[in-house]
Amino acid sequence: MIKTRFAPSPTGHLHVGGARTALFSYLWARNQGGTFLLRIEDTDRERHQEEVVQKIVDSLRWLGIRWEEGIDVGGPAGPYRQSQRLEMYREYAKKLLAEGKAYYAFETVEELDAARKQAEAEKRTFRYKTPAQLPTEEDARKAREAGRPVVVRFRCLGRDVSFRDDVFGKQVMPAAEQDDFVILKQDGYATYHLANVIDDALMGITYIMRGQEFLGQTWRHVLLREAMGFAEPGYCHLPLILDMQGRKLSKRDGDVDVDSFRKAGYLPEALLNLIALLGWSPGQDREKMTLEEMVQLFGPSRINKANAKFDRTKLLAFNTDAIAAASEDRLTAALKDFLSVNETAIPWQDETVVRLLARSNPGVRTFQDIVAKCNVLFQADDAFAYDADAVAKVLVKGENAGYAVLRELRPVLAATEWTREALEKMLDEFCKGKDLGMGKVAQPVRVAVTGTTVSPAIYDTLLILGRDRTLARVDRCLGLMT
Repeated sequence: MIKTRFAPSPTGHLHVGGARTALFSYLWARNQGGTFLLRIEDTDRERHQEEVVQKIVDSLRWLGIRWEEGIDVGGPAGPYRQSQRLEMYREYAKKLLAEGKAYYAFETVEELDAARKQAEAEKRTFRYKTPAQLPTEEDARKAREAGRPVVVRFRCLGRDVSFRDDVFGKQVMPAAEQDDFVILKQDGYATYHLANVIDDALMGITYIMRGQEFLGQTWRHVLLREAMGFAEPGYCHLPLILDMQGRKLSKRDGDVDVDSFRKAGYLPEALLNLIALLGWSPGQDREKMTLEEMVQLFGPSRINKANAKFDRTKLLAFNTDAIAAASEDRLTAALKDFLSVNETAIPWQDETVVRLLARSNPGVRTFQDIVAKCNVLFQADDAFAYDADAVAKVLVKGENAGYAVLRELRPVLAATEWTREALEKMLDEFCKGKDLGMGKVAQPVRVAVTGTTVSPAIYDTLLILGRDRTLARVDRCLGLMT
């Protein structure tokens, strides 16, 4: 049975490229009735960020990607953090040393740099080759005592290495282009190559999906698996993700991580839908899919080797459509989540308020639009500023016509029952009685209570504020009249 995994390094938040790897691995396991595993590869201690581990877990769960085995859920092959498996890697390294398949090396950084510069001066590529005499344990002990860095290198045997990738086809690494690579670092931590291969084998991973940038390293893993007697898995390397200008999408662009899109007010299902299309096509010019539909449609055979482009305009369109199509319950839950990870004046724990905001803001593109329109309703009544253009256009224009409406409406508001139905009826009757269009009444009220001409429907705006705060804001606005 197929078993896939996602194995991120906690050196930064979950990038959309990593999210795509996780999604495709998840989809293929589900499609085949297999298992999806989450492992944390935290052997890069210089760049490790412990707080990022939970962020990665939270981002995957926010997207709706679930794993049956791995970090946070456990399983038979744990632990699922590489930093907790160090002794295991060392034991395998010792075995490789004992079998002559690996050896100690003692060069300093300066010595290696000098060798590279010499190779460059001779117009050749520097490759670390096996020494004629392999260092012994005693040599390694003396090197440590002398303060030299002691690492373990894997011994390449001088033959071509080939493997098949389901996207990029047959790959061959000629013997002449191989070098003896480090598998155990000076600090005792395994390198990515050794730890990754051991973990995949011991955790029963049968199919590896990862970014194209790892394609050129896979020959090393083929050799390591062979040396340790591990079965070879299937491979599927995914094309690069570029921006719309054709540049590689990078973690340096802070807003391309999943958490940033969450905080920006996107629905996870919209982001997941766009990510699914980065290099994969379900066929028949189809674009809109639920996660369940992706599971049914997914397969590596429809992954394209051409670079994918991350289209923010399409993402915004997907999100706008997803918000418009979502049920009130779904919008309420998603808006509550958005507010919980952002600092706003809106009380995100108040289910009634959040539901009202979700219902009363049709046509928004992201949840940031709701904050832009509604945050002022939850600020102190004297804390917001009045937009000068709005005051001039809506209240002052026509010899203070807007102010006149507010003066006349103020006692009516004070006497009205504060329900949506009653407010709607009151404003309708007021407009008819004064022979005014709704805009001539609603807009002065809107400017009075928000300082701008933008808010949810006026009935919902007043309902959120309540009678006392509405009247306080109207009185404050009337005090502006000169």
